[in-house]
Amino acid sequence: MNAREFGLRCEQMVADYLRGRGYLIAARNYHSRGGEIDIIAENETYIVFVEVKARSAGARYLPQEAVDARKRQRIFETAQRYLLQSHSRLQPRFDVAAVTASPGEHGTVFRLEYFANAFQPDEDGARY
Repeated sequence: MNAREFGLRCEQMVADYLRGRGYLIAARNYHSRGGEIDIIAENETYIVFVEVKARSAGARYLPQEAVDARKRQRIFETAQRYLLQSHSRLQPRFDVAAVTASPGEHGTVFRLEYFANAFQPDEDGARY
Protein backbone atom coordinates (compact mmCIF):
# COMPACT_ATOMS: atom_id res chain seq x y z
CA MET A 1 0.00 0.00 0.00
CA ASN A 2 1.52 3.34 -1.02
CA ALA A 3 1.26 6.56 1.00
CA ARG A 4 -1.77 7.85 -0.92
CA GLU A 5 -3.70 4.60 -0.50
CA PHE A 6 -2.74 4.54 3.19
CA GLY A 7 -4.06 8.07 3.68
CA LEU A 8 -7.30 7.38 1.83
CA ARG A 9 -7.89 4.21 3.82
CA CYS A 10 -7.38 6.06 7.10
CA GLU A 11 -9.72 8.88 6.04
CA GLN A 12 -12.35 6.32 5.06
CA MET A 13 -12.02 4.65 8.46
CA VAL A 14 -12.64 7.98 10.18
CA ALA A 15 -15.61 8.80 7.93
CA ASP A 16 -17.12 5.39 8.76
CA TYR A 17 -16.49 6.00 12.46
CA LEU A 18 -18.35 9.32 12.28
CA ARG A 19 -21.26 7.86 10.30
CA GLY A 20 -21.56 5.13 12.93
CA ARG A 21 -22.04 7.87 15.52
CA GLY A 22 -24.82 9.60 13.61
CA TYR A 23 -22.86 12.18 11.63
CA LEU A 24 -23.53 13.09 8.01
CA ILE A 25 -20.36 13.59 6.00
CA ALA A 26 -20.81 17.01 4.38
CA ALA A 27 -17.43 17.17 2.61
CA ARG A 28 -14.15 15.34 2.25
CA ASN A 29 -10.85 16.92 1.32
CA TYR A 30 -12.36 20.39 1.21
CA HIS A 31 -9.85 22.79 -0.35
CA SER A 32 -9.71 26.52 -0.11
CA ARG A 33 -6.97 29.04 -0.60
CA GLY A 34 -4.18 28.08 1.77
CA GLY A 35 -5.71 25.03 3.35
CA GLU A 36 -7.54 21.75 3.34
CA ILE A 37 -9.86 20.02 5.76
CA ASP A 38 -9.93 16.24 5.57
CA ILE A 39 -13.51 15.66 6.71
CA ILE A 40 -16.41 17.98 7.47
CA ALA A 41 -19.26 16.25 9.27
CA GLU A 42 -22.54 17.38 10.82
CA ASN A 43 -25.02 16.18 13.36
CA GLU A 44 -27.98 18.01 14.88
CA THR A 45 -25.69 20.17 17.04
CA TYR A 46 -22.23 20.46 15.50
CA ILE A 47 -20.42 21.02 12.28
CA VAL A 48 -17.15 19.20 12.86
CA PHE A 49 -13.90 19.94 11.06
CA VAL A 50 -11.76 16.83 11.32
CA GLU A 51 -8.03 16.62 10.71
CA VAL A 52 -6.94 13.03 10.07
CA LYS A 53 -3.33 12.13 10.83
CA ALA A 54 -1.85 8.66 10.39
CA ARG A 55 1.47 7.05 11.19
CA SER A 56 2.97 3.60 11.27
CA ALA A 57 3.46 2.06 14.70
CA GLY A 58 6.90 2.88 16.00
CA ALA A 59 7.03 6.25 14.26
CA ARG A 60 9.04 8.89 16.06
CA TYR A 61 5.97 11.06 16.75
CA LEU A 62 2.33 10.37 17.49
CA PRO A 63 -0.03 11.23 14.62
CA GLN A 64 -1.81 13.98 16.57
CA GLU A 65 1.49 15.75 17.24
CA ALA A 66 1.57 16.74 13.57
CA VAL A 67 -1.36 19.10 14.18
CA ASP A 68 0.80 21.99 15.33
CA ALA A 69 -0.12 25.66 15.78
CA ARG A 70 0.49 26.46 12.12
CA LYS A 71 -1.69 23.57 10.96
CA ARG A 72 -4.45 24.55 13.40
CA GLN A 73 -4.39 28.12 12.06
CA ARG A 74 -4.78 26.86 8.49
CA ILE A 75 -7.70 24.67 9.57
CA PHE A 76 -9.40 27.66 11.25
CA GLU A 77 -9.02 29.84 8.17
CA THR A 78 -10.28 27.12 5.87
CA ALA A 79 -13.22 26.41 8.19
CA GLN A 80 -14.17 30.10 8.16
CA ARG A 81 -14.31 30.04 4.36
CA TYR A 82 -16.42 26.89 4.42
CA LEU A 83 -18.82 28.39 6.98
CA LEU A 84 -19.24 31.55 4.88
CA GLN A 85 -20.13 29.42 1.84
CA SER A 86 -22.37 26.93 3.64
CA HIS A 87 -24.26 29.39 5.88
CA SER A 88 -24.35 26.69 8.55
CA ARG A 89 -25.89 27.67 11.88
CA LEU A 90 -24.41 24.68 13.67
CA GLN A 91 -21.79 25.06 16.41
CA PRO A 92 -18.31 24.54 14.90
CA ARG A 93 -15.99 22.03 16.54
CA PHE A 94 -12.43 21.06 15.69
CA ASP A 95 -11.50 17.39 16.08
CA VAL A 96 -8.39 15.32 15.39
CA ALA A 97 -8.43 11.67 14.36
CA ALA A 98 -5.14 9.86 14.95
CA VAL A 99 -4.67 6.54 13.16
CA THR A 100 -1.80 4.20 13.90
CA ALA A 101 -1.08 1.25 11.62
CA SER A 102 0.89 -1.80 12.64
CA PRO A 103 1.54 -5.17 11.03
CA GLY A 104 -0.78 -7.94 12.15
CA GLU A 105 -1.09 -11.64 11.58
CA HIS A 106 -3.61 -11.15 8.76
CA GLY A 107 -2.46 -7.79 7.39
CA THR A 108 -2.27 -4.25 8.65
CA VAL A 109 -4.06 -3.45 11.91
CA PHE A 110 -5.39 0.09 12.26
CA ARG A 111 -6.02 1.79 15.62
CA LEU A 112 -8.07 4.99 15.79
CA GLU A 113 -7.89 7.53 18.59
CA TYR A 114 -10.49 10.25 18.20
CA PHE A 115 -10.06 13.61 19.95
CA ALA A 116 -13.36 15.51 19.93
CA ASN A 117 -13.05 19.25 20.54
CA ALA A 118 -9.26 18.91 20.27
CA PHE A 119 -8.63 22.63 19.93
CA GLN A 120 -10.33 26.01 19.70
CA PRO A 121 -9.55 29.06 17.54
CA ASP A 122 -8.67 31.21 20.54
CA GLU A 123 -6.24 28.93 22.35
CA ASP A 124 -2.53 28.29 21.92
CA GLY A 125 -2.40 24.55 22.55
CA ALA A 126 -4.31 21.41 21.77
CA ARG A 127 -6.10 19.02 24.14
CA TYR A 128 -4.32 15.76 23.39
